[in-house]
Amino acid sequence: MRAISPMRSTKEPPGMKPLSGAARLAQRQMLQRAVDLLRDKMHDEAEPVLMSILQRWPGQPDALHFLGVLEHTRGHSEAALTLIQQAIAGMPGQAGPLNNLGNVLVETQRFDEAVTAYRDCLAIQPNSIDALNNLATMLRKRGEHAESEALCRRALAAKPDFAQAWYNLSLTLLEQSRVDEGLKAHSQAIVLWPRHLQARNAVPKALVQLGRLEEAAQLYREWLATDPDNPVIKHHLAACSGGAVPERASDAYVEKTFDAFAATFDANLSALGYRAPQLVADLLRELLPPPSRQFDIHDLGCGTGLCGPMVRDWARDLSGCDLSQGMLDKAERRHVYDSLHHAELVAHMNANPATYDALICADTFCYFGELGEAMRSAAQALRPNGHLVFTVEAWQADDGQPYHLQPHGRYAHQRDYVSAMLASGGLHQLVLREEQLRSEAGRPVIGWLVAALRSAEPSTPH
Repeated sequence: MRAISPMRSTKEPPGMKPLSGAARLAQRQMLQRAVDLLRDKMHDEAEPVLMSILQRWPGQPDALHFLGVLEHTRGHSEAALTLIQQAIAGMPGQAGPLNNLGNVLVETQRFDEAVTAYRDCLAIQPNSIDALNNLATMLRKRGEHAESEALCRRALAAKPDFAQAWYNLSLTLLEQSRVDEGLKAHSQAIVLWPRHLQARNAVPKALVQLGRLEEAAQLYREWLATDPDNPVIKHHLAACSGGAVPERASDAYVEKTFDAFAATFDANLSALGYRAPQLVADLLRELLPPPSRQFDIHDLGCGTGLCGPMVRDWARDLSGCDLSQGMLDKAERRHVYDSLHHAELVAHMNANPATYDALICADTFCYFGELGEAMRSAAQALRPNGHLVFTVEAWQADDGQPYHLQPHGRYAHQRDYVSAMLASGGLHQLVLREEQLRSEAGRPVIGWLVAALRSAEPSTPH
């Protein structure tokens, strides 16, 4: 989804005093300067330009609009919504701010309101390709495939080389089990946008969800031939082809995948009924005394910081680490962590012995197959009587494998293996119970919710 739509016409909004020719030219030049800075991600430089416009022309709706976009990039979504809504009121009949309003509403997980904003945009500008594609995405995720397909095709009729719409159309067709048509649309998208990781990877992942593993593997093989060093392709090819399985996902895979995924991570997981952060926080609450900011807590693989607000009341110091700088940037915008570290979690624990009273990890160990090293590092990083609370996906097949790399790219672990790795690391198991972590492709994803203690005293698992 694109954040900045083209500028509106130069007409003054209702009630605003008409500008002289010189003033109108100055205003347009300042607005264009601000837009150029925003597009170049020079946010600190864009802000004073926008504020100057509003000081000189109070209530200028374009400046309000783009200041709202700026606030959104900083993670101030409520402020962004207020500013963009003020802009919309100041320039009725303009489509661009409505599309941007929809984008902010998506990231704040107000999906029904986002759909309304995109529809309002299209009522004004029926061939807005961004709004058509954005609305198609929302409807596809709601299972309204017929209208989603029609919107994609409208966008492509208006702009045949619109790669995002080709990717979106391919997913809409695949989700209707129209595989041959979906793969043809995917081929068009690749020609136009071959190096867009998240969009291109979505199609073989959709095939995996349909159980079409060989077709997914073939797409990865073709992609790998043109991008042989890409760690994402290598990992997913191993996952869906049954080839040599690494003991864990590579650092490069994790970093590249989640940097690409950062902007839409929270909204996508919300749509899947993602429960792991809440489960981890609730279990930590069961284990700790009432909160009084008394513990040093570290969030392993903190991502966008979903766990942070849930455990803040217990934390004297709350820190997190992640391999993805894009995810850390989102976590920082929550203003809840005392420090965030761009680091691999095992290395970070090894570098901080006897530092933490609690370690939490929501759905990050699912990128590890072998867990022994991580458990030993956790025991080392915890103080005596410190707690480790985490989730992993459950491998319940009776095939003798301690862990399994699943076709979608995450590992699942046998219950007994998790218990054995805790013990080998010097951690005493307190809790290991089955929970639903999320839904995926309409099916529940089952995992283990685990708590362990670094202590000399043995505990009874339950």
